[in-house]
Amino acid sequence: MFGTMRKHSTAMWVVIIFVVVVSFVFWGSQTGRYGNDVRRGDYGTIGGERLTVEKFNATAREVYLKYFANTGEWPGKDAKNSGFDPDRETFYRLFLLSKAKEFNLRVKNSVVAQTANNILGGANLAAFESQILTPQGFTAADFERYVRNEVIIQELASLLGASGLMVTPEDARATYTREHQEFSVQTVAFLAVGQLPQVTVSTQTVAQFYTNQLARYRLPERVQVSYVAFAISNHLVEAEAELVRTNFTEIIEANYKRLGTNYFKDAKTPEEAKAKVRENVIRQQAALLAEKDAKDFSNALAAGEPKVENLQTLAKDKGLTVGLTEPFNREDGPKDLSVGPGFIQAAFRLTSEEPFTRPVRGNDAIYVLAFNRRLPSELPSFESIQAQVTTDCRYEQAVALAHAAGAAFIGTLTNGLAQGKTFSELCIAAKLKPVLLPPVSLSTRSLPEIEQDMPLGQFKQVLLGTPVGKVSPLLPTRDGGVLIYVRSTLPLDEEKMKTDLPAFTAYLRQVRMNDAFNEWFRHHAEDGLRNTAYVQLQAEARGGTAPAAKKKR
Repeated sequence: MFGTMRKHSTAMWVVIIFVVVVSFVFWGSQTGRYGNDVRRGDYGTIGGERLTVEKFNATAREVYLKYFANTGEWPGKDAKNSGFDPDRETFYRLFLLSKAKEFNLRVKNSVVAQTANNILGGANLAAFESQILTPQGFTAADFERYVRNEVIIQELASLLGASGLMVTPEDARATYTREHQEFSVQTVAFLAVGQLPQVTVSTQTVAQFYTNQLARYRLPERVQVSYVAFAISNHLVEAEAELVRTNFTEIIEANYKRLGTNYFKDAKTPEEAKAKVRENVIRQQAALLAEKDAKDFSNALAAGEPKVENLQTLAKDKGLTVGLTEPFNREDGPKDLSVGPGFIQAAFRLTSEEPFTRPVRGNDAIYVLAFNRRLPSELPSFESIQAQVTTDCRYEQAVALAHAAGAAFIGTLTNGLAQGKTFSELCIAAKLKPVLLPPVSLSTRSLPEIEQDMPLGQFKQVLLGTPVGKVSPLLPTRDGGVLIYVRSTLPLDEEKMKTDLPAFTAYLRQVRMNDAFNEWFRHHAEDGLRNTAYVQLQAEARGGTAPAAKKKR
């Protein structure tokens, strides 16, 4: 089914690798287990069918592939922080696939192949497998299964969300107006930094602050690893020589056309952009050469006994240098190396019994790691971090003063606006700096002036709740607080609305289809997963025990 993806010539291989890999190849390799944190042998049943370990793990791999297909990177700490839970998503996916089976949904191979091509951007599957999937422990079979099941789930969503297709022209126009109505908005910020000169704290106050914030200062579990780095820069000359022997000019031209003129925004001319394309293609090829050296070293290391000291011995024999990281935690990683989450995860999997990793990609090198030591979580003494605690204590008090100043100024604004004074006049009189934002609406996707202090969604919610000519309550931020003044509504562009409405109506139908499907899911997923280990996981997360599963009659 993927035959059309395999027809690219060898000469085009480097082109394809660059296009697919350039934005994330150095993100870092996650060479360990993909799947879940469920430690059970019995995952329960869905739809009367028992969930085997093999089926669960295969579906978990699809969850990771879905994340990659949607974001262009493998899930790391940012994914976890944003709510990505592989266990939960795996059970959800198993439930949806079970429902699709009940509806006897099938998809044509041609549709699956086209979907795969869309994901790959027309790239070669074999290259995608070797450069993207294999380093992460995935196969082309995993990818094909993911794509097929993803298409089936989309078919299920379309079937169950069909009620959302009912959108009248009047409804579409009203919704468009609500989402695109722009407002003229001013803000004024109250910052902690302006309050710091007024803040003095005693040693007793700082000590009490430390006592109240112990969790804030606890050091998490850390690891320290030795490593041998195979620098990509060491292979740039060799990589260029290899590429020059091919149709390198055509490769550069093809990549330039594929990426478009806007890809290298800092390039002033097409020639500069092509020079950057050339540089990146060479770097990609150099990374492959560095990875080959790292694999040879890793294979030689694996052939001996699993002893930590063997890394130093083998490196010395081969004239290589062994580095040692500072202790680092799971969130931040080593400060002295430019690496990604894959490096961190590989390091934390090391033990004295299994002390070595396979090659791990970093931004500037390929690494082979060896276990050095693991440091447990600990709480540093107050005396050892008193200076840091004092700074934190003063800043928090300054934030509180900024909040108080903002809350007090609301009264001044309210009275002044009622007397016919402008928002700007009142702010300037109070020695504050008013800021006029660009026109903003519900459809605004980016507003840097606000997003540096708060989520854009929160700002929009407050904006909609504030009448024209009025001031919002104080919005607390990490550095103080912000007040929003809604000056006026701006005229709606009727001609633009007329042009946009057909596409907006189609978009609205899709949104409402998704809403209808999500509503169905909320009503049926809990019951559908009742006899699975997911219930136990949820109970453990809440600190309780799971209810007894229903017995089949």
